Amino acid sequence: MTDRETNTMLDVRTAGRAAGRAAGSLAVLLLALFAAACGGAGAPPEGESASAPPAPVTVYSGRNESLIGPLLDRFTEATGIPVEVRYGETAELAATLLEEGANTPAEVFISQDAAALGALAAEGLLRPLPADLVATVPARFADPGGRWIGLSGRARVLVYNTEATGPDELPETLEAVADPRYRGRFGVAPLNGSFQAQMAVYRALEGAEALEELLAGIAANQPQRYANNRAIVDAVIAGEIEFGLVNHYYLWRALQERPDASARNWFQPGGGASSFINVAGAGVLAAPTDDDAAEAVELVRWLLSGEAQRYFADQTFEYPLVPGVPAAADLVPLDELATPDVDFAAVSAVLDETLAAIDASGLVGPA
Repeated sequence: MTDRETNTMLDVRTAGRAAGRAAGSLAVLLLALFAAACGGAGAPPEGESASAPPAPVTVYSGRNESLIGPLLDRFTEATGIPVEVRYGETAELAATLLEEGANTPAEVFISQDAAALGALAAEGLLRPLPADLVATVPARFADPGGRWIGLSGRARVLVYNTEATGPDELPETLEAVADPRYRGRFGVAPLNGSFQAQMAVYRALEGAEALEELLAGIAANQPQRYANNRAIVDAVIAGEIEFGLVNHYYLWRALQERPDASARNWFQPGGGASSFINVAGAGVLAAPTDDDAAEAVELVRWLLSGEAQRYFADQTFEYPLVPGVPAAADLVPLDELATPDVDFAAVSAVLDETLAAIDASGLVGPA
C-alpha cells in the first residue's frame, strides 16, 4: 500500500470518527429537546411537584379604588400574592357580609370606619388576629378582642375661614356648636357617614337623651347643609360659612390645589366625641380555611408596614397608626389629642338609633 493510499485511508477513518461524534452529539441534542417537550426545561426532579402560584386574597373594600388600589398593587409586587377586590360602600359591604355569613368568598374586609368592623366582630364573622399584629397600633385603635385593627386615622375637626373667624371664637365642644351665637354661621353634612359616626360615638358615650338634645340644638342653629365633607371645605374657602364639621384631611387635599386658600383646621380641645378619631381598618373573615387566612393575615400585616403607613401619611394625609411613622407636617400628633375611649362594637350597636335621631332632628330636611 502506497503512502498516498495510507494517507487516504487515515483521512477516511478520521472523517468517520468525526462524523460519529457529530451524530452522537446530535442524538444527545435531540434527546434533550424531546425531554424538554415532554417535561419542560424547568421540570422538577422525579418525585417532586412544581410549586403552585399563590392563590389570590379576596378583599371586600369599603375604601375606594383610587385610594387603596395602589397599596394593594404594591402588596402583590412585594409578596407575589395576587389580590381580587370587590369595591363598594362600607355599609353596603358590611350588610353583604352579614348576609353571606360563612359562605362569603371574602377573606379580608377593609372598612372606611370602625363601626362596621365592630358590627361584624359582634356577629362572630371576624377571626382573632395574631397578638403581635394587634399590638402594632395603640390599643384604642384596635378591637379589644383582637378581631380587627385600625390602618389609618381621620380626626373630626372644625375647618374655618381664617378671614372670618379664629380659634378663639370657635366652639370648643360639640355641645358648644349648639350655642345660639353660632346660628347660621356653620355647615354640616348630616347624611355623610363621618358625621353619622361621630354622632353615634356621642350616643355611645353620652346616651340617647343627650344625643337628641345635641341634635336639636344644632338644628335650631340653622346650619347650612351639604352633601359631604369636601363641599363643606369648599364653602368655607368661598366664604359661604365661617366653619364646618369635617374630617381633617379634606382641607389638606383642597390645599394641594389651592395652597393660598384662607382656611385652616382646628381640633376641638373639649375631649369626648368632639375629639373623635375615626379609623379605617381591616379584619380577616372567619370563614376562610387556616391556609387561606394565613395569606389574608399577611395582607393586613403588610398594610401596617412602614411603606403602607407612609403612603397613608403622604398620599392621603391621614394619620398613620403605627408609632414611629410621622404624620404629615403641621398635624397635631395623635398622642396630644384627647381621643375618647370608646368600644366600636357599642358604637355599631347604636348606629341605627343614631340615624333615626338625626332624621327626627330635622337636620336632614331642607334648611
